[in-house]
Amino acid sequence: MELSKNFEHQATEEKWYRHWLDKNYFHSEPDDREPYTVVIPPPNVTGVLHMGHCLNNTIQDILVRRARMLGKNACWVPGTDHASIATEAKVVQMLRERGISKSSLSREDFLNYAWEWKEKYGGIILQQLKKMGCSLDWDRTSFTMDPDYYKSVISVFTDLYKKGYIYRGKRMINWDPRAKTALSDEEVIRKQTRQQLYHLKYKLDTPGEEYIVIATVRPETIMGDTAICVHPDDERYRHLQGKFAFVPLINRRIPIITDEYVTMDFGTGALKVTPAHDMNDNQLGQKHQLDVVDIFNEDGTLNTAAQIYVGEDRFEARKKITKELEEKGYLIKTEDYTSEVGYSERTDVVVEPRLSLQWWVDMKKICGPALDAVAGEEIKFYPAKFKNLYRHWMENIKDWCISRQLWWGHRIPAWYDAEGRFVVAATEEEARKMFKEQFSIPNAQLKQDEDCLDTWFSSWLWPFEVFKGYSNPGNKDINYYYPTNTLVTAPEIIFFWVARMIMAGYEYKGQKPFNEVYFTGIVRDKQGRKMSKSLGNSPDLLEMIEKDGADAVRFGIMISSPAGNDLMWDPSGNDQGRFFINKMWNALKLVKMWEGRQEDGMPESPESRFAVEWFENRLKEVRLQLNEQFNDFRLSESLKTIYSLIWDDFCSWYLEWVKPGFEQPVGKAVYEKTVAFFEELMQLLHPFMPFVTEEIYHQLKERTDDLTVKLFPAATEADKELLSAAGLLKEVITAIRDARVKSQLKPKDPIKLHIQTENRPVYEAIAGILGKQVNAESIAYTTNPVAGSINVVVQKDKFYLETSTVPDTSSQKLQLQKDLDYFKGFLAAVEKKLSNERFVQNARPEVIESERKKKTDAEAKIKVIEESLASLG
Repeated sequence: MELSKNFEHQATEEKWYRHWLDKNYFHSEPDDREPYTVVIPPPNVTGVLHMGHCLNNTIQDILVRRARMLGKNACWVPGTDHASIATEAKVVQMLRERGISKSSLSREDFLNYAWEWKEKYGGIILQQLKKMGCSLDWDRTSFTMDPDYYKSVISVFTDLYKKGYIYRGKRMINWDPRAKTALSDEEVIRKQTRQQLYHLKYKLDTPGEEYIVIATVRPETIMGDTAICVHPDDERYRHLQGKFAFVPLINRRIPIITDEYVTMDFGTGALKVTPAHDMNDNQLGQKHQLDVVDIFNEDGTLNTAAQIYVGEDRFEARKKITKELEEKGYLIKTEDYTSEVGYSERTDVVVEPRLSLQWWVDMKKICGPALDAVAGEEIKFYPAKFKNLYRHWMENIKDWCISRQLWWGHRIPAWYDAEGRFVVAATEEEARKMFKEQFSIPNAQLKQDEDCLDTWFSSWLWPFEVFKGYSNPGNKDINYYYPTNTLVTAPEIIFFWVARMIMAGYEYKGQKPFNEVYFTGIVRDKQGRKMSKSLGNSPDLLEMIEKDGADAVRFGIMISSPAGNDLMWDPSGNDQGRFFINKMWNALKLVKMWEGRQEDGMPESPESRFAVEWFENRLKEVRLQLNEQFNDFRLSESLKTIYSLIWDDFCSWYLEWVKPGFEQPVGKAVYEKTVAFFEELMQLLHPFMPFVTEEIYHQLKERTDDLTVKLFPAATEADKELLSAAGLLKEVITAIRDARVKSQLKPKDPIKLHIQTENRPVYEAIAGILGKQVNAESIAYTTNPVAGSINVVVQKDKFYLETSTVPDTSSQKLQLQKDLDYFKGFLAAVEKKLSNERFVQNARPEVIESERKKKTDAEAKIKVIEESLASLG
């Protein structure tokens, strides 16, 4: 197979992904193997690939590919969410561009356009995931509005209603004036917002007093005021309790009431109460039986109940009302004020509290098992810090508003007659039967509820309904793949989705939906800002893949991704990935050069034998390390472990140690071992960088098997003494090379190396490689310093480099003095810790022993350095 000069990522990625699909490697069917199941957090059908998707799906792919190579039956289910609000907004925009308004269409016609849009644009993101190399089982692709899935959602609604868990009620909700729909509390983003606090005069309906002053950030809502509230203990207003005042501009007479809810030291201590347009005011209104005056239309404009500025947008009305209040003497002053304001998570407009008749889930009735499952670690969270956040939310859970004023989505299965009576039924035919039974009305003329269900009401069934676990209970897929293994998701949707999936799992399957949840961090830029299109700091992921390759992009995001914490993404990570690929490609070219220079029967030198044995044990050591790291989801650490193994140990050390001389043959046994090592390195790296590893694996030699399904060898214990000897060897080589450079010795100038050590057998085992790597023509052992030599100290051993020229020892003295100062400071710090009685009494025995060993080692090192300085004069 001809080897290209450089790794050509574009052709390689397309070739291997097509090959994997053709071989059906990503498809799973139940069998006798242990399953490893992951369901993708379904992206919106409107979505396109961004850095958050890149991180989340790269992590999932790493876990799935590794499971597959561990011999498990890996099944990663793809799919998309219908995304009611986002998709409807896209369709409305498309219609507007065609000169069509939603209001001019029937529901059926609008949905036809919506499905047209979905078929054309929906799911683009799934195709983009293929560019990243994601090994999803595409035969299992699901959509939250697939026919069977749709029926399951409706059936779950009717079931919960029959159980008394779903009800219809008029309550204060969060309203999105742009999308014209209700939102759940979790769909509201609280942002610190700079505002103005307006101090307004309300004329009193009492002789002798002119007015009472209230402070508000929302002067546009005064037309909805139905009371003024003061604290019962506020002496300033005690004489006004039970009196009345008039709302400015519209002159409505309202009572002055008392309640301990009022904060006396905020504003003026007098609160305007607007029950229709503030959550807390609504509770006050219910408590004190106040009138409710709703002054806003669905789109946030003022309605006729406002009496003034009818039809004006709420924020335009604020400007005009403020101006009129000032002109008429009602506005005393304004001051800067910062507070949290709710914004729609979908449209980013300020949410309007609104009294509305909606459908709700009584969450307290179904949350118990889900709370216990995480508290008892039946479901494990990584990082564990999210357990407290989850517990707090679950223990203070509120009812879930599940109705949305939209057409795209799962239509609420409630059926009404002309009198407003209703039943909940999956079909109109069933509803007619229920009307006849409950109300004795045969052949009732019924109309289905116009609203749709919250998008999350369908996606909370995702882990089991992708296997038709509700619509076809007991089927072979649900019995085999459920519960799933790992959920990888963002902490922002722990309440939206994670908690609700756990509730649904216990409610409808009687068991957890997954074994563990790994929460990724948020991808931020170098300034720490969350990446977003609006800030212009989010790169085009597909452009990066086109330019740098999927492997480099995957490397770049994973190398800077600490487990469960936010990551500061830097494009230089992609460069590091490309350099890594180049390093491996150059190593491949070197090894391929040896292919034609093999000599069968060539005796293995002691140096090569040591190198091979060392690297075999390094692989054993790393296999165990990776198992431990993966078990704790320390994936970035795993990548760094493999990166160092390949770049440092294999390329920089092993290949150098076994490399034959110029135009010299290489032993066949050593060559075959080297190829085997290279293959296993590619296997370890494959889950992280699948394309380049598969390509190198096939370039190393002709073969019919593929790396993506090659099973990992079993992890076994390594020879720690051999690894220690090799570590010492690398340290000594590095120190001697550094001393040669500082003494201005050319690499080709040979030296005579004298070693003063108490561990002579260790050095005799590595002498061949050591001499070759530092260009020593001889190695001898000594018990005394060698006059006129270059001195090097490594651990407790001393090395004397004898040269044919007089060496310059000044740089050695400076380095040794620097080392001496460091170890004396280190020793002082350890001695201080050990002299601390509190530390000695409270620390674990193994910690104290570790500190004592540090002290002994530092003292020995200081002694060796001082002796070396003395020998230099």
